[in-house]
Amino acid sequence: MPLSDTVGVLPGVGPKRVAALADLGIVTVGDLLFYFPFRYDDLQERDLATAVDGEKLTVKGTVVTDPVIARFGPHKVRVTIRLQVDRTVILVSFFNQPWLKDRFHRGQEAAIYGKWNAGRNALTAMRLVATQDQDAPSMAAIYPLSQSVHQKFLVSAIKTAFDHYADEIHSVVPEQYRQRLQLLTDRELVRQMHFPANPAEATAARRSAIFREFFLFEAQLQAIKQRDTAQVNGLRIPFDNQRVRAFIRTLPFTLTNAQKRVVNEICADMRSTKHMNRLLQGDVGSGKTIVAAICMYAAVTAHFQAALMVPTEVLAEQHYAKLSRLFAPQHVSVALLTGATSAADRKDILARLRSGALDIVIGTHALIQKGVDFNALGFAIIDEQHRFGVKQREILRAKGLKPDVLSMTATPIPRTLAITAYGEMDVSTIDEMPAGRLPVKTLWLHKQQQPRAVRMVAAAVAAGGQAFVITPLIAESEAVDLKNAEAVYADMQQTFAGKATVALLHGQMKPDEKDTIMRDFASGKTAVLVSTTVIEVGVDVPNATMMLILDADRFGLAQLHQLRGRVGRGDKQATCILVADPKNDTGVSRMETMVATNDGFKVAQRDLELRGQGDIFGAKQSGLPDFRLGDPVGDFNILDTANKVAAAIFAADPDLQAPANVTLATYVHRRLAQAESLN
Repeated sequence: MPLSDTVGVLPGVGPKRVAALADLGIVTVGDLLFYFPFRYDDLQERDLATAVDGEKLTVKGTVVTDPVIARFGPHKVRVTIRLQVDRTVILVSFFNQPWLKDRFHRGQEAAIYGKWNAGRNALTAMRLVATQDQDAPSMAAIYPLSQSVHQKFLVSAIKTAFDHYADEIHSVVPEQYRQRLQLLTDRELVRQMHFPANPAEATAARRSAIFREFFLFEAQLQAIKQRDTAQVNGLRIPFDNQRVRAFIRTLPFTLTNAQKRVVNEICADMRSTKHMNRLLQGDVGSGKTIVAAICMYAAVTAHFQAALMVPTEVLAEQHYAKLSRLFAPQHVSVALLTGATSAADRKDILARLRSGALDIVIGTHALIQKGVDFNALGFAIIDEQHRFGVKQREILRAKGLKPDVLSMTATPIPRTLAITAYGEMDVSTIDEMPAGRLPVKTLWLHKQQQPRAVRMVAAAVAAGGQAFVITPLIAESEAVDLKNAEAVYADMQQTFAGKATVALLHGQMKPDEKDTIMRDFASGKTAVLVSTTVIEVGVDVPNATMMLILDADRFGLAQLHQLRGRVGRGDKQATCILVADPKNDTGVSRMETMVATNDGFKVAQRDLELRGQGDIFGAKQSGLPDFRLGDPVGDFNILDTANKVAAAIFAADPDLQAPANVTLATYVHRRLAQAESLN
């Protein structure tokens, strides 16, 4: 009986319950057994003399009254009894469990778990632990549930599954590492997670389960990395090092030490025969684009073509303008291919790509459309890689000669989390800003000070600069009292009437309309752009010197930092004004962090600390995996150990052929096959 059996084989699990469990991600018996509780109720008896008001506890006593049932409101029922605990008689109330009326009688012994109200000498019951003919457990596992899956049924199904399938639970962590790290076998951790005899067992099981979860994730990443790098037909790009060095000397600035380091890392990959799968991360303004340019030029010196794919037409146009000027003295041909490219130009570009007459192409997703064929694509760059799906990246990689791929992101991820977000990639980090760049001044004002903020925006525009005004909503909401883009746009039009042009931008506009508005702002036709967060990534306006963010406490720290990065991209001093009245300590900490530092990696680390696991994983743009048990921040030491163990196993046994790795191999290969079928 393999764990891959459907839960429908279990007694009492019919078609409706199969469907209900599937909504929780439980399809197989294995899914059910590894669907772990998120907490435990301590059911050990407590002395009322030491109980604290509002505390959850278990009391044991004798029923001294017959149960009374009362109905109030639609579908609401309360069953009450009086229970003598030592010399004290307390009132116990059960809500919406009318069947309990038949479970109690005078003189009966009962143990009940609930919330203690010291003032009323009463217990709001949460569960009947045991009666006099039952043994009282010391702990109760509490699971994530749904409207269709209740606690009692889930616990019963898990117990049935364990009784029938315990012998089929084999450990995925090889024995030598389990012993070294003092981890439980999978069978034992399943038993202790669901049915712990005491808190010590639950703690030990949870530690082992967290390691197992992290380890399996890291093992899958190692398998992906092994698959991508072990291919012997990887592309080698023997670039002309002397020409690359000469090109770097023509730049109007000196590379930072961090830029030099990552250029060397990327170029080493290009010269090797393994497929490059590298992430280049760096803060806004750290100089990722010039690193990309140097590496593209290196590919061209080896007679290969290069491609740069970006998420928006405006960003593609900006890259094209910069790189065309940069490469013109080197006689490197560059073209722009987007959805806005005319039919005649598109035909010409595609012909030059096929013939090899075109060295570098910059574009949007238009680059991966059918009919775009390369003569010798050797190096592909994906900018703001989290904006593209896995399938889109694979299509670009499949073009040409299985090119080396460099992904770039301006969303900094702390060093401690890089192995979880991009574990299948090699990671290069630019952690140094170019010399002479003026850091953006950040100011936090309260809402009553907003007129001052508007005056500062007006002064910046009068001095020849441009300004962003960011709001969290498009239109007015009766439910939420926030500044909204349409109302702010109207206010700004009135403020700047006859003095400057104001535009409105938001995500519900059509793509062509958004692109036109962004082009007007980038060219200087518009002085003030009122926008939602659609400008967070992908626009470079060196003349923008002012960023005003209204209701700033509604944004996460990482998002605020990305917004701030839209200004200060020229040689003028830029200012970011946060207008907010935070309602809690977390909101205050966000504002204080923004004022205190411009370092995106410090901001990202602080963001993770403030958000915590429950919130950060709801933000899909973070790219972080959603772990059920482990917290990559709080449990980083376990995560780091799991990463090292997985790496050691694959280094010694790349194909997982050793007998000790059989169970792990089965799991990893099945999960990778499932992932590929979804793509």
